[in-house]
Amino acid sequence: MTELTVNIDKIINAPIEKVFDAWLNQKMLSKFMVPCQQGMRDSDVKTNAREGGNFTIIMHVGDADIPHTGKYLEISRPDKLVFTWASQYSVVDNSTVTLNFTRIDANKTNISLSHVRFIDEESRSAHEGGWSDILEKLGEVMKLSIKAN
Repeated sequence: MTELTVNIDKIINAPIEKVFDAWLNQKMLSKFMVPCQQGMRDSDVKTNAREGGNFTIIMHVGDADIPHTGKYLEISRPDKLVFTWASQYSVVDNSTVTLNFTRIDANKTNISLSHVRFIDEESRSAHEGGWSDILEKLGEVMKLSIKAN
């Protein structure tokens, strides 16, 4: 077991409150919680969005359904969200994702994502690509959401 870490920063063109809330909203999560951009359908998501609450995200990759589960450890709107992360590709105890949100201006938010504890470098690298794609998709989903309102 190692302390391998993924750290990614992404600027999202949306207000901080909307970006933060997207991470706790089942409908929004299903649209951006997809680890590759090409040909994936929306994930199936169930959340109990409160500290101590659990979530399940089933990602559909080709013909495979890949469940991810976790527990919300800290919800500090709109600045910080911390949750555990477990899947068949991330089976390390205490694998944790921390999201820090920083307001750049009224319509621009920086997300700093840190995911710690991977079983090996291959798993860390795969998650780095997946989280990068997820944050990219979040930006697209937020843009469409803002246009719709």
